[in-house]
Amino acid sequence: MRSVETFIGAAALTLLFGLVLFAQTPAASQAPAASDVKPRPVASMSELMVQIIYPTSDALFYVVRGAPTTEKGWNELQAQMLMLAESANLLMDQRAEDKGKWMVDAKLLLDVGRAAFRAAKAKDGPAMEALSDQLYNACVTCHEDYRQGYGTRPRAGKQ
Repeated sequence: MRSVETFIGAAALTLLFGLVLFAQTPAASQAPAASDVKPRPVASMSELMVQIIYPTSDALFYVVRGAPTTEKGWNELQAQMLMLAESANLLMDQRAEDKGKWMVDAKLLLDVGRAAFRAAKAKDGPAMEALSDQLYNACVTCHEDYRQGYGTRPRAGKQ
């Protein structure tokens, strides 16, 4: 009998404590309105390229060396291809240089990223390899349009 009374007392105290905490939290009306919440880039364009787009692009380019042979390998490649595809959406946010050619170039990356993600989900190595040229063309197209000096530097060993 005593343990039931102790349990009821503890439950009542817990409920009272919860009510006190609830009463102290700001009202929902004090929270920012949905229209005030906007995405804000965390990384610069260069950081996005170097830390996300280049490594995930390389994962697609290097499939020609051999597709994954394990479930874990395919899952990792699938995650990389998802990052590659979604990075195109990041290029279309506040980082966009303009709403014309920039968006067209970013869509090239989105298209190849989406196709690569689907191929990785299907564990289709040959389809992944076939996307390598499409990815290369998407990268070169955008870099020629927006990367100052792209293609004008002499290659190593050539003068």
